[in-house]
Amino acid sequence: MPALPRRSTRRPTAARAASAAAALVGLSLLAGCAAQPAATPSASASGSAAAAATIDDCGVAVAPMAQPAERIVAVKSTAAELVVALGLGDALVSTAFLDGPLEGADAPTIEGMPSREALLALEPDAVVAGWESAFAPEAAGDRATLAELGVTTWVSPAACRSVDVAPLDWDALLGELADAGAVLGVPEAGEALAAEQRAALEAIEPLDGGASALWYSSGEDAPYVGGGTGAPQLVLESAGLTNVAADVDEAWTTMSWEALAASDPDVIVLVDAAWHTAASKVERLRANPATAQLEAVREERFVVVPFPMAEAGVGSVAAVDAVVDAAREMGLG
Repeated sequence: MPALPRRSTRRPTAARAASAAAALVGLSLLAGCAAQPAATPSASASGSAAAAATIDDCGVAVAPMAQPAERIVAVKSTAAELVVALGLGDALVSTAFLDGPLEGADAPTIEGMPSREALLALEPDAVVAGWESAFAPEAAGDRATLAELGVTTWVSPAACRSVDVAPLDWDALLGELADAGAVLGVPEAGEALAAEQRAALEAIEPLDGGASALWYSSGEDAPYVGGGTGAPQLVLESAGLTNVAADVDEAWTTMSWEALAASDPDVIVLVDAAWHTAASKVERLRANPATAQLEAVREERFVVVPFPMAEAGVGSVAAVDAVVDAAREMGLG
């Protein structure tokens, strides 16, 4: 990918940004004291064009940056991976809540969720997050306030909770990649990334036979598994597998051990995370009388995927490919 153009000026500090915002408010109030002419057709058309230029993100209208973002904070692996995939890895000034190693960038990591003060001290011009909760007032600060300070924000639409989200499909996921590129000032990179991912997806040959699968993410007292509307469902369905929890109208759900045993999946996808490894899940499945005699457990039909692949993002297509390859080696289509 060719080098992206860079802006030569630095972003203002938070204090200067706040002062600028206050000055603009004052000017707006003074302007409001003057008599205003009736709206003309050209003014209305201009307003419509401005509205159309924004991108809806979890119910927030976000204006795309005019230039590539220069100082980005990414909260969560899916967010950081997206930034890197858009060619903006060098712009990452910090990350938080990484679920595994991040390739393509060498930014320091914040311990825990950054506060607004800690965030603004980094002088970011953009914050990309994998959770809406990253922008809670007690966390990095609400999105409207950050926008007033000149900080562009983006949340993965698949992670939206404040608005209704349709079951995840590829058009929505790949559209998110293109939209994120536009918001971060690299629209061509966003479109290219979406096209590249779609081509990679279309090159995957799904499994035949309709084997069943369980997506086991975490949980000890009861397994936390992929339901019928999120990334696990999209990956399993695209791989040619039938999700045993597909009838659950949630991205994730808790299943009892007895229900898991009754579902009798042909293959079990295990999410590997430092805090809950795939190996520990295998031990639990073997030790539990309800699951120990499952054929998938006895035959060790396990597919392991790293935690970031368990959530919607630039790793989702790779997750389909990994599941297909592993299941095919097991003779499942």
